[in-house]
Amino acid sequence: MGRLDGKVAIVTGSAQGIGAAYALGMAREGARIVVADLLDGQSTVAAVQAAGSKAIFIKTDVTDQAQCDAMAKAAKDRFGAVDILLNNAAIFGSIVMKPFMEYSAAEFMKVLEVNVLGQFQCMKAVFPYMKNKGGKIINVGSSSINEGVPGMPHYVASKGAIMALTRSMAREMGDFKINVNTIAPGFTHSDGGNNFDKNKQMDIPPLEELQLNARCIKREAVPEDLIGVALFLATDDSAFITGQMIVHDGGLSFH
Repeated sequence: MGRLDGKVAIVTGSAQGIGAAYALGMAREGARIVVADLLDGQSTVAAVQAAGSKAIFIKTDVTDQAQCDAMAKAAKDRFGAVDILLNNAAIFGSIVMKPFMEYSAAEFMKVLEVNVLGQFQCMKAVFPYMKNKGGKIINVGSSSINEGVPGMPHYVASKGAIMALTRSMAREMGDFKINVNTIAPGFTHSDGGNNFDKNKQMDIPPLEELQLNARCIKREAVPEDLIGVALFLATDDSAFITGQMIVHDGGLSFH
């Protein structure tokens, strides 16, 4: 019997990479999955079905509130509930690291729009389906807010904002028995991250090399490393935990 039997989980940005790993990990514990992404998520749907659970793909732009609302409604219509939201969709792999003076306001605001507003709008979308019975919201931040990574100020700022947003939403949602927490990974090998350093415009070592040397646990991080923390925050094991950030970077940074 799985720890998430009977639960319905929306995982944004789950067509590939870390998001797909989150979705598959929850499916293996019995959750039915809504794969929400701008990219085609049918491969994740197939993986979930192969794992013995059920899934649907809903094409979703998290910067559009109407699409977020439609995503949540589709979960309720198909599976009868929305129990878990894992806010994973973000801009990361396409970022070109460069000196901060070279970033335009438009570049900066686009990352905040996807990474922060997107998570906020997804939380708004699922709230009507959670407010009468409780639920679990898991936001994906980054340990970069502890490190101060150069060359990507908009990304680091967005992830800092997610932690602040998590605390605020935990206060507002607590009376509805909704837990809101953040996972803060370090650099993780994935579809989005593997090409991250190829187009950088700064004379610094690869991000993975910098992080690997500074970690207490000196090995590469892979998406599967993150599943256990997500499951903990999605189950009743974390019923009395809210407004918190769990740093998951192999001991790169301490919080």
